[in-house]
Amino acid sequence: MNSQKFKQYDPKHEFKSKLRKGDEVLILAGKSRGEIGKIETLDKKTGRVFIAGKNLNKKHQKPSLNDQDGGIVDIPMSLHISKVALVDAKTKKATRLGYKLEGDKKVRFAKKSGAVV
Repeated sequence: MNSQKFKQYDPKHEFKSKLRKGDEVLILAGKSRGEIGKIETLDKKTGRVFIAGKNLNKKHQKPSLNDQDGGIVDIPMSLHISKVALVDAKTKKATRLGYKLEGDKKVRFAKKSGAVV
């Protein structure tokens, strides 16, 4: 008899990222490459992000009780977090993030310009 093991969620193994919900990012790969948008949701379990109004797919939907018309609808698809980069507020270009201490607080800063995010 085959016993299949299921992976259980372990908070120690969630995907680490310095990006947060609401950050303005540049899409580096995919059909929306080069576009800028804000992070709508961030899934740390799978390491994927949804960007508002970007990376849309078409879906053919039947009429239902909620949607009387049906037809072709745009659905936002997720992107892997490695395919996006934070947009620097000063230079308006992609940058990496770092952490530094200001007083007693740990803050994020853009590596290209040094500005606090």
